[in-house]
Amino acid sequence: MLKLAFLLLAVTCSTLAQPDIGKGPFDPRAYTKKVAKCPAVNRAEEKKVEIDIHYADINPTAKRTLLLVHGWPSLWSSWKYQIQDLQDEYRLIVPDQRGFGASTHPGDVKTSGTMIDLAGDLTCVLANAGVHNAICIGHDWGSQVCYEAGRERPDIFTALAGAALPVRPFPLHFFALTHILPPIEVHAPGRPFVPIAALVPSFPHLAYQVFLDSTPDAAAAELRADTRRFLRGTLRDVASPPPPKFLTYTDSFMKGWDGIDPIAPIPFFTPDEEDYWVEQYEIQNLVNTLQFYSTGACSFIQNRKLYHDYAVAQANQTLPQPVLTVLPNDDPVIDGPTAVRLLHTEDYIPNLTIETMPGAHWLHMEHPERFNKILRKWLAGLEKGTTGAAGKAEETGAHDEL
Repeated sequence: MLKLAFLLLAVTCSTLAQPDIGKGPFDPRAYTKKVAKCPAVNRAEEKKVEIDIHYADINPTAKRTLLLVHGWPSLWSSWKYQIQDLQDEYRLIVPDQRGFGASTHPGDVKTSGTMIDLAGDLTCVLANAGVHNAICIGHDWGSQVCYEAGRERPDIFTALAGAALPVRPFPLHFFALTHILPPIEVHAPGRPFVPIAALVPSFPHLAYQVFLDSTPDAAAAELRADTRRFLRGTLRDVASPPPPKFLTYTDSFMKGWDGIDPIAPIPFFTPDEEDYWVEQYEIQNLVNTLQFYSTGACSFIQNRKLYHDYAVAQANQTLPQPVLTVLPNDDPVIDGPTAVRLLHTEDYIPNLTIETMPGAHWLHMEHPERFNKILRKWLAGLEKGTTGAAGKAEETGAHDEL
Protein backbone atom coordinates (compact mmCIF):
# COMPACT_ATOMS: atom_id res chain seq x y z
CA MET A 1 0.00 0.00 0.00
CA LEU A 2 1.24 3.44 -0.89
CA LYS A 3 2.82 5.21 2.05
CA LEU A 4 2.99 8.99 2.04
CA ALA A 5 4.75 11.07 4.61
CA PHE A 6 1.98 12.95 6.34
CA LEU A 7 3.55 14.23 9.54
CA LEU A 8 2.38 17.16 11.59
CA LEU A 9 4.87 19.22 13.55
CA ALA A 10 5.18 22.94 14.05
CA VAL A 11 7.21 25.37 16.11
CA THR A 12 6.52 28.78 17.52
CA CYS A 13 7.07 31.65 15.13
CA SER A 14 6.93 35.42 15.09
CA THR A 15 3.96 36.94 16.90
CA LEU A 16 4.29 40.50 15.61
CA ALA A 17 1.04 42.44 15.77
CA GLN A 18 -0.95 42.63 12.55
CA PRO A 19 -1.50 46.19 11.26
CA ASP A 20 -4.99 47.54 10.86
CA ILE A 21 -5.52 47.28 7.12
CA GLY A 22 -8.29 49.49 5.73
CA LYS A 23 -10.65 49.06 2.81
CA GLY A 24 -8.63 51.17 0.39
CA PRO A 25 -6.03 49.96 -2.11
CA PHE A 26 -4.61 46.62 -1.02
CA ASP A 27 -0.96 46.63 0.02
CA PRO A 28 0.41 43.09 0.40
CA ARG A 29 3.64 44.45 1.87
CA ALA A 30 1.75 45.85 4.87
CA TYR A 31 0.85 42.42 6.21
CA THR A 32 3.26 40.72 8.60
CA LYS A 33 3.78 37.07 7.67
CA LYS A 34 4.30 34.27 10.15
CA VAL A 35 6.28 31.12 9.46
CA ALA A 36 5.28 27.54 10.23
CA LYS A 37 8.08 24.97 10.30
CA CYS A 38 6.49 21.93 8.67
CA PRO A 39 7.82 18.41 8.13
CA ALA A 40 8.04 17.21 4.55
CA VAL A 41 9.75 14.51 2.54
CA ASN A 42 11.97 14.60 -0.50
CA ARG A 43 10.98 11.32 -2.13
CA ALA A 44 13.68 11.44 -4.80
CA GLU A 45 16.35 11.44 -2.10
CA GLU A 46 14.26 9.45 0.41
CA LYS A 47 14.86 11.89 3.22
CA LYS A 48 12.74 13.89 5.65
CA VAL A 49 13.20 17.63 5.58
CA GLU A 50 11.66 20.73 7.15
CA ILE A 51 10.05 23.44 5.07
CA ASP A 52 8.89 26.97 5.90
CA ILE A 53 5.30 27.86 5.11
CA HIS A 54 4.73 31.62 5.24
CA TYR A 55 1.24 32.82 6.03
CA ALA A 56 -0.72 35.92 6.96
CA ASP A 57 -2.69 35.67 10.20
CA ILE A 58 -5.34 38.36 10.28
CA ASN A 59 -7.72 39.18 13.17
CA PRO A 60 -6.53 36.31 15.39
CA THR A 61 -9.07 36.99 18.14
CA ALA A 62 -12.09 36.29 15.93
CA LYS A 63 -14.29 33.32 16.87
CA ARG A 64 -14.24 31.48 13.53
CA THR A 65 -11.35 30.88 11.17
CA LEU A 66 -11.24 30.85 7.39
CA LEU A 67 -8.22 29.29 5.71
CA LEU A 68 -7.76 30.80 2.22
CA VAL A 69 -5.72 28.66 -0.20
CA HIS A 70 -4.43 29.80 -3.59
CA GLY A 71 -3.71 27.80 -6.73
CA TRP A 72 -1.37 28.28 -9.71
CA PRO A 73 0.05 30.68 -10.68
CA SER A 74 -1.01 32.59 -7.63
CA LEU A 75 -0.07 33.85 -4.19
CA TRP A 76 -1.71 34.45 -0.83
CA SER A 77 -2.61 38.02 -1.82
CA SER A 78 -4.88 36.83 -4.64
CA TRP A 79 -7.46 36.76 -1.81
CA LYS A 80 -7.12 40.52 -1.32
CA TYR A 81 -10.78 41.33 -1.91
CA GLN A 82 -11.93 38.57 0.43
CA ILE A 83 -9.40 39.68 3.05
CA GLN A 84 -10.65 43.26 2.95
CA ASP A 85 -14.29 42.17 3.09
CA LEU A 86 -14.03 39.51 5.80
CA GLN A 87 -11.12 40.53 8.03
CA ASP A 88 -13.29 42.32 10.60
CA GLU A 89 -15.51 39.29 11.24
CA TYR A 90 -13.30 36.23 10.80
CA ARG A 91 -9.80 35.13 11.59
CA LEU A 92 -8.14 34.74 8.20
CA ILE A 93 -5.16 32.48 7.73
CA VAL A 94 -3.74 32.91 4.24
CA PRO A 95 -0.62 30.89 3.31
CA ASP A 96 1.66 30.79 0.34
CA GLN A 97 1.70 27.10 -0.57
CA ARG A 98 5.02 25.24 -0.62
CA GLY A 99 7.26 26.50 -3.41
CA PHE A 100 5.42 29.83 -3.77
CA GLY A 101 6.81 33.15 -2.64
CA ALA A 102 9.04 32.58 0.38
CA SER A 103 7.42 29.25 1.33
CA THR A 104 10.09 26.65 0.74
CA HIS A 105 9.84 23.25 -0.93
CA PRO A 106 11.49 19.91 -0.10
CA GLY A 107 12.83 19.75 -3.66
CA ASP A 108 12.00 17.13 -6.27
CA VAL A 109 8.99 18.77 -7.86
CA LYS A 110 7.86 15.53 -9.51
CA THR A 111 7.10 13.46 -6.40
CA SER A 112 7.25 15.75 -3.37
CA GLY A 113 4.13 17.85 -3.84
CA THR A 114 1.13 15.51 -3.78
CA MET A 115 -2.30 16.64 -2.65
CA ILE A 116 -1.68 14.72 0.56
CA ASP A 117 1.52 16.68 1.14
CA LEU A 118 -0.18 19.99 0.49
CA ALA A 119 -3.15 19.14 2.71
CA GLY A 120 -0.64 18.26 5.44
CA ASP A 121 0.91 21.70 5.07
CA LEU A 122 -2.48 23.27 5.77
CA THR A 123 -2.87 21.26 8.95
CA CYS A 124 0.64 22.24 9.99
CA VAL A 125 -0.15 25.92 9.47
CA LEU A 126 -3.31 25.67 11.55
CA ALA A 127 -1.41 23.93 14.34
CA ASN A 128 1.26 26.62 14.23
CA ALA A 129 -1.44 29.28 14.54
CA GLY A 130 -3.10 27.43 17.42
CA VAL A 131 -6.29 26.78 15.46
CA HIS A 132 -8.12 23.51 16.05
CA ASN A 133 -10.49 23.71 13.09
CA ALA A 134 -11.33 26.00 10.21
CA ILE A 135 -13.36 26.46 7.06
CA CYS A 136 -11.09 25.85 4.08
CA ILE A 137 -11.67 28.03 1.01
CA GLY A 138 -9.63 27.45 -2.13
CA HIS A 139 -9.26 28.74 -5.66
CA ASP A 140 -8.03 26.67 -8.61
CA TRP A 141 -5.72 23.92 -7.29
CA GLY A 142 -6.19 25.41 -3.84
CA SER A 143 -9.76 24.14 -4.06
CA GLN A 144 -8.55 20.59 -4.60
CA VAL A 145 -6.13 20.90 -1.67
CA CYS A 146 -9.06 22.00 0.53
CA TYR A 147 -11.25 19.14 -0.71
CA GLU A 148 -8.49 16.64 0.04
CA ALA A 149 -7.79 18.16 3.45
CA GLY A 150 -11.48 17.83 4.24
CA ARG A 151 -11.55 14.22 3.07
CA GLU A 152 -8.56 13.36 5.24
CA ARG A 153 -9.55 15.32 8.34
CA PRO A 154 -13.23 16.28 8.56
CA ASP A 155 -12.74 16.99 12.26
CA ILE A 156 -10.32 19.81 11.47
CA PHE A 157 -11.75 21.11 8.18
CA THR A 158 -15.40 21.51 9.11
CA ALA A 159 -16.63 23.07 5.86
CA LEU A 160 -15.09 23.49 2.41
CA ALA A 161 -15.43 25.93 -0.44
CA GLY A 162 -13.80 25.91 -3.85
CA ALA A 163 -13.73 28.50 -6.63
CA ALA A 164 -13.19 27.57 -10.30
CA LEU A 165 -12.49 23.91 -9.56
CA PRO A 166 -15.35 21.49 -8.85
CA VAL A 167 -15.03 18.61 -6.42
CA ARG A 168 -13.59 15.59 -8.21
CA PRO A 169 -14.84 12.42 -6.51
CA PHE A 170 -11.75 10.60 -7.74
CA PRO A 171 -8.36 12.14 -8.56
CA LEU A 172 -8.75 11.92 -12.33
CA HIS A 173 -9.02 14.87 -14.62
CA PHE A 174 -12.49 16.32 -14.91
CA PHE A 175 -13.63 14.80 -18.17
CA ALA A 176 -11.79 11.49 -18.10
CA LEU A 177 -14.80 9.66 -16.75
CA THR A 178 -17.08 10.10 -19.75
CA HIS A 179 -14.76 11.01 -22.60
CA ILE A 180 -11.77 8.73 -22.07
CA LEU A 181 -13.00 5.91 -19.84
CA PRO A 182 -15.98 3.68 -20.68
CA PRO A 183 -19.19 4.95 -19.04
CA ILE A 184 -19.45 1.77 -16.94
CA GLU A 185 -16.39 2.90 -14.99
CA VAL A 186 -17.88 6.16 -13.74
CA HIS A 187 -18.40 4.73 -10.25
CA ALA A 188 -15.76 2.00 -10.34
CA PRO A 189 -13.37 2.27 -7.35
CA GLY A 190 -10.51 0.60 -9.22
CA ARG A 191 -10.51 2.88 -12.24
CA PRO A 192 -7.14 3.29 -13.97
CA PHE A 193 -4.99 6.38 -13.83
CA VAL A 194 -5.40 8.66 -16.85
CA PRO A 195 -2.51 11.01 -17.72
CA ILE A 196 -3.29 14.49 -19.00
CA ALA A 197 -1.74 13.75 -22.39
CA ALA A 198 -4.59 11.32 -23.07
CA LEU A 199 -7.13 14.13 -22.65
CA VAL A 200 -5.54 16.74 -24.90
CA PRO A 201 -7.07 15.49 -28.18
CA SER A 202 -10.53 16.09 -26.73
CA PHE A 203 -9.58 19.15 -24.67
CA PRO A 204 -6.82 21.08 -26.45
CA HIS A 205 -6.64 23.81 -23.80
CA LEU A 206 -5.12 21.25 -21.44
CA ALA A 207 -2.02 20.97 -23.67
CA TYR A 208 -0.02 23.38 -21.51
CA GLN A 209 -0.17 20.87 -18.66
CA VAL A 210 1.72 18.35 -20.77
CA PHE A 211 4.48 20.92 -21.23
CA LEU A 212 4.62 21.79 -17.54
CA ASP A 213 4.65 18.09 -16.64
CA SER A 214 7.05 16.61 -19.19
CA THR A 215 9.75 19.27 -19.01
CA PRO A 216 9.36 21.16 -15.72
CA ASP A 217 12.87 22.62 -15.74
CA ALA A 218 12.47 23.88 -19.31
CA ALA A 219 9.00 25.18 -18.48
CA ALA A 220 10.27 27.05 -15.44
CA ALA A 221 13.11 28.53 -17.49
CA GLU A 222 10.64 29.78 -20.10
CA LEU A 223 8.42 31.38 -17.49
CA ARG A 224 11.28 32.93 -15.53
CA ALA A 225 12.78 34.42 -18.69
CA ASP A 226 10.16 37.15 -18.32
CA THR A 227 8.22 36.63 -15.11
CA ARG A 228 6.08 39.73 -15.59
CA ARG A 229 5.05 38.64 -19.09
CA PHE A 230 4.19 35.15 -17.81
CA LEU A 231 2.00 36.53 -15.02
CA ARG A 232 0.35 39.10 -17.27
CA GLY A 233 -0.36 36.45 -19.87
CA THR A 234 -2.04 34.15 -17.36
CA LEU A 235 -4.02 36.45 -15.07
CA ARG A 236 -6.65 37.75 -17.51
CA ASP A 237 -10.35 38.49 -17.31
CA VAL A 238 -13.27 38.37 -19.73
CA ALA A 239 -12.74 41.99 -20.77
CA SER A 240 -9.08 41.35 -21.67
CA PRO A 241 -8.83 37.65 -22.52
CA PRO A 242 -5.77 35.74 -23.69
CA PRO A 243 -5.43 34.79 -27.37
CA PRO A 244 -7.53 31.77 -28.42
CA LYS A 245 -4.42 29.61 -28.89
CA PHE A 246 -3.10 30.28 -25.40
CA LEU A 247 -2.57 27.04 -23.44
CA THR A 248 -2.96 24.84 -26.55
CA TYR A 249 0.73 23.98 -27.10
CA THR A 250 2.54 20.97 -25.65
CA ASP A 251 5.98 22.53 -26.24
CA SER A 252 5.49 25.98 -24.72
CA PHE A 253 3.35 27.80 -22.19
CA MET A 254 3.58 31.31 -23.65
CA LYS A 255 3.59 30.56 -27.39
CA GLY A 256 -0.02 31.67 -27.72
CA TRP A 257 1.12 35.22 -26.93
CA ASP A 258 3.74 35.33 -29.69
CA GLY A 259 3.63 38.60 -31.59
CA ILE A 260 1.86 40.47 -28.78
CA ASP A 261 4.27 42.70 -26.90
CA PRO A 262 3.80 44.10 -24.40
CA ILE A 263 0.95 42.22 -22.78
CA ALA A 264 -1.44 44.54 -20.96
CA PRO A 265 -1.00 44.83 -17.18
CA ILE A 266 -2.87 42.40 -14.92
CA PRO A 267 -6.37 43.88 -14.73
CA PHE A 268 -6.91 43.13 -11.02
CA PHE A 269 -3.69 44.73 -9.74
CA THR A 270 -2.18 48.11 -9.11
CA PRO A 271 1.33 48.55 -10.56
CA ASP A 272 2.80 47.97 -7.10
CA GLU A 273 0.83 44.74 -6.64
CA GLU A 274 2.09 43.49 -9.98
CA ASP A 275 5.65 44.35 -8.93
CA TYR A 276 5.07 42.42 -5.70
CA TRP A 277 3.98 39.30 -7.58
CA VAL A 278 6.99 39.47 -9.88
CA GLU A 279 9.29 39.80 -6.87
CA GLN A 280 7.63 36.90 -5.06
CA TYR A 281 7.90 34.62 -8.07
CA GLU A 282 11.60 35.40 -8.40
CA ILE A 283 12.48 34.46 -4.80
CA GLN A 284 12.86 30.76 -5.67
CA ASN A 285 13.21 28.58 -8.71
CA LEU A 286 9.72 28.68 -10.15
CA VAL A 287 9.95 24.98 -11.04
CA ASN A 288 8.66 23.88 -7.63
CA THR A 289 5.33 25.64 -8.21
CA LEU A 290 4.68 23.17 -11.04
CA GLN A 291 4.06 20.33 -8.58
CA PHE A 292 0.33 20.33 -9.45
CA TYR A 293 1.13 19.24 -13.01
CA SER A 294 3.47 16.33 -12.32
CA THR A 295 1.39 13.50 -13.72
CA GLY A 296 3.43 10.35 -14.19
CA ALA A 297 2.66 7.65 -16.70
CA CYS A 298 3.73 4.10 -17.40
CA SER A 299 6.55 3.35 -14.98
CA PHE A 300 7.04 6.92 -13.77
CA ILE A 301 5.78 7.64 -10.27
CA GLN A 302 4.87 11.28 -9.89
CA ASN A 303 2.61 13.48 -7.79
CA ARG A 304 -0.69 12.85 -9.54
CA LYS A 305 -0.07 9.13 -9.86
CA LEU A 306 0.93 8.88 -6.19
CA TYR A 307 -2.20 10.72 -5.16
CA HIS A 308 -4.40 8.66 -7.47
CA ASP A 309 -3.13 5.37 -6.07
CA TYR A 310 -3.46 6.61 -2.49
CA ALA A 311 -7.05 7.79 -2.92
CA VAL A 312 -8.19 4.72 -4.83
CA ALA A 313 -6.69 2.49 -2.13
CA GLN A 314 -8.76 4.34 0.46
CA ALA A 315 -11.92 3.88 -1.66
CA ASN A 316 -13.76 6.70 0.12
CA GLN A 317 -14.41 9.83 -1.90
CA THR A 318 -17.31 11.28 0.07
CA LEU A 319 -17.19 14.61 1.87
CA PRO A 320 -19.64 14.78 4.79
CA GLN A 321 -19.05 18.49 5.43
CA PRO A 322 -20.97 21.35 3.84
CA VAL A 323 -19.26 22.11 0.53
CA LEU A 324 -19.62 25.20 -1.65
CA THR A 325 -18.45 25.19 -5.27
CA VAL A 326 -18.45 28.51 -7.15
CA LEU A 327 -17.91 28.17 -10.89
CA PRO A 328 -17.34 30.87 -13.51
CA ASN A 329 -19.28 30.90 -16.75
CA ASP A 330 -16.33 31.88 -18.93
CA ASP A 331 -13.29 29.91 -17.81
CA PRO A 332 -11.15 29.33 -20.94
CA VAL A 333 -10.04 25.90 -19.75
CA ILE A 334 -12.82 24.35 -17.67
CA ASP A 335 -16.56 24.25 -18.27
CA GLY A 336 -17.29 23.90 -14.57
CA PRO A 337 -21.05 23.32 -14.64
CA THR A 338 -20.66 20.59 -17.27
CA ALA A 339 -17.83 19.03 -15.27
CA VAL A 340 -20.02 18.77 -12.18
CA ARG A 341 -22.65 16.87 -14.15
CA LEU A 342 -20.15 14.55 -15.79
CA LEU A 343 -18.45 13.78 -12.49
CA HIS A 344 -21.69 12.96 -10.66
CA THR A 345 -20.33 15.17 -7.89
CA GLU A 346 -23.62 15.38 -6.03
CA ASP A 347 -23.61 11.60 -5.52
CA TYR A 348 -20.59 11.99 -3.25
CA ILE A 349 -21.29 15.33 -1.53
CA PRO A 350 -24.58 15.27 0.41
CA ASN A 351 -24.28 18.89 1.61
CA LEU A 352 -23.21 20.44 -1.69
CA THR A 353 -24.08 23.97 -2.79
CA ILE A 354 -23.24 24.85 -6.42
CA GLU A 355 -23.23 28.47 -7.58
CA THR A 356 -22.32 29.89 -10.97
CA MET A 357 -21.41 33.48 -11.74
CA PRO A 358 -19.98 35.64 -14.53
CA GLY A 359 -16.25 35.76 -14.98
CA ALA A 360 -13.24 33.85 -16.18
CA HIS A 361 -10.83 31.77 -14.13
CA TRP A 362 -9.95 34.51 -11.61
CA LEU A 363 -13.58 35.10 -10.69
CA HIS A 364 -12.89 36.11 -7.08
CA MET A 365 -10.75 39.01 -8.30
CA GLU A 366 -12.69 39.81 -11.46
CA HIS A 367 -16.08 40.14 -9.74
CA PRO A 368 -15.25 40.26 -6.01
CA GLU A 369 -18.54 41.75 -4.88
CA ARG A 370 -20.52 38.99 -6.60
CA PHE A 371 -18.17 36.30 -5.32
CA ASN A 372 -18.15 37.66 -1.77
CA LYS A 373 -21.94 37.85 -1.73
CA ILE A 374 -22.15 34.15 -2.62
CA LEU A 375 -19.51 33.26 -0.03
CA ARG A 376 -21.14 35.34 2.70
CA LYS A 377 -24.55 33.78 2.07
CA TRP A 378 -23.06 30.30 2.42
CA LEU A 379 -21.11 31.25 5.55
CA ALA A 380 -24.27 32.70 7.07
CA GLY A 381 -26.02 29.40 6.40
CA LEU A 382 -23.28 27.62 8.32
CA GLU A 383 -23.78 29.96 11.26
CA LYS A 384 -27.52 29.34 11.23
CA GLY A 385 -27.12 25.59 10.74
CA THR A 386 -29.04 25.67 7.46
CA THR A 387 -26.12 24.57 5.28
CA GLY A 388 -25.00 21.55 7.29
CA ALA A 389 -23.63 20.50 10.66
CA ALA A 390 -20.39 22.47 10.50
CA GLY A 391 -21.41 24.86 13.27
CA LYS A 392 -21.57 22.09 15.87
CA ALA A 393 -18.34 20.50 14.64
CA GLU A 394 -16.59 23.86 14.99
CA GLU A 395 -17.16 23.84 18.75
CA THR A 396 -15.89 20.35 19.51
CA GLY A 397 -12.21 21.25 19.85
CA ALA A 398 -11.10 18.61 17.35
CA HIS A 399 -7.57 17.40 17.67
CA ASP A 400 -4.92 19.07 15.63
CA GLU A 401 -2.61 16.20 14.71
CA LEU A 402 -2.62 13.78 11.82
